[in-house]
Amino acid sequence: MKVLKDILYRVPIQGVVGSTGITVAQIAFDSRQIGLNDAFVALRGTIVDGHNFIKQACDQGAIAIICEELPQNIINGITYVTVADASEALAYMADNFYEHPSSELTLVGVTGTNGKTTVATLLYDLFMALGHRAGLLSTVVNRIGVAAFPATHTTADPLTINNYLRQMVDQGVTHCFMEVSSHGIDQNRTLGLAFSGGIFTNLSHDHLDYHKDFKTYRDVKKRLFDQLPRTAFALVNQDDKNGSVMLQNTKATKVTYAQKSLADYKVSILERQLSGQLIKINQQEVWVKLIGGFNAYNVLAIYACADLLGQPQLESLKALSTLESVSGRFQYIISSSGVTAIVDYAHTPDALDNVLSTIDGLRTGNESLITVVGCGGDRDPDKRPKMAAIATQWSSKVVFTNDNPRGEDPQAILQAMVAGVPAQDFKKYVVIADRAQAIKAAVQMAAPNDIILIAGKGHETYQEIRGQRFDFNDLQIVTDLLTH
Repeated sequence: MKVLKDILYRVPIQGVVGSTGITVAQIAFDSRQIGLNDAFVALRGTIVDGHNFIKQACDQGAIAIICEELPQNIINGITYVTVADASEALAYMADNFYEHPSSELTLVGVTGTNGKTTVATLLYDLFMALGHRAGLLSTVVNRIGVAAFPATHTTADPLTINNYLRQMVDQGVTHCFMEVSSHGIDQNRTLGLAFSGGIFTNLSHDHLDYHKDFKTYRDVKKRLFDQLPRTAFALVNQDDKNGSVMLQNTKATKVTYAQKSLADYKVSILERQLSGQLIKINQQEVWVKLIGGFNAYNVLAIYACADLLGQPQLESLKALSTLESVSGRFQYIISSSGVTAIVDYAHTPDALDNVLSTIDGLRTGNESLITVVGCGGDRDPDKRPKMAAIATQWSSKVVFTNDNPRGEDPQAILQAMVAGVPAQDFKKYVVIADRAQAIKAAVQMAAPNDIILIAGKGHETYQEIRGQRFDFNDLQIVTDLLTH
């Protein structure tokens, strides 16, 4: 139980009806989760407005309502607090309720279009390997030490984040690595967190269905660095032209990493194979199991972050050499006939281009590259023709298929992709809407030593069609097809 006025610390309050001296059992922004003596925060979402559920929250025992607009009917015995922005209020309230857990450990946020999951997850793996008790908040899974918990969003809501952070602190976690999405920043989910560092990986075309234009998308990412304290570090990819933008207004120590530009941390690729690559980081050579130029950037960011957090350089390099690929990120299987199938989460034009160019660099020229790819529904439609053009550019054959159509017409998504195929590549592609059949067709097309890329879903174990989720696992399906 916490006193309401203490939970409201730092929240810009516009008005109060009732007393803030009452004690609150829990905080919730979903009226269905409200119990006796809880506080309900009425959030205005993109689809649902929490203000429409204030009465339901009161009926279920809420003792306090935090809202942007008072309801018409005020109930005696319930405290109403009006605020300008309920999402901002929720973030500060969550931090206060769980007694500021982010300030009791080293919290590093990782943002960018591609690479967030890999960098955050491998930082967790690295620090665990170096003997620390670490935590992870990611798209794929959340971890407290060795314990794993399912993840539902790239960046969770403030209550979930602070609850996990409090558990981490109570269980002796010293370092936590967290994916920070543009949605999470824009919706104030990370507000109030005490970051010790921020990492920027890159920026490319994504989420413009939400942010509307690239500048808005970029500037939302920038807010993570704008809010860093002087005691933190801001580590950015200098080869991305947006890296310098991230640093413009930050108070944090500015640090850069790159392959091509002058930077504080530099990497070069000396040798690459399907099993890994030999790279040089600031004059030190190390073999890592992650391949491709994009992964060289990821590994460099991980090394730089560890160095900035005071880890011994040689020990970090040794640990880097043992790290395995993250689930759904360039995972591969080789059949007895030599067919290689690669599953990757690449769901943006830039990510798909990175993966396909990496695979192309591994080819001898005698094998075919067959790509299975789709685009998600209810998401940025502008990237559909671009991804189709990239797929046909690099591949010998392409199978366009469903990704997660969600509420959209799958055929309309596929038509938008096909519209992006250049005339010279018309003979390269087929359309097979059923994703399982598309993967099966790719396997049937493959001759010994050919390469199959299945892109877009990576670690996901479901497919969402017309609002329903069905069990679906790219890696499992292609493994079964290649081993039976």
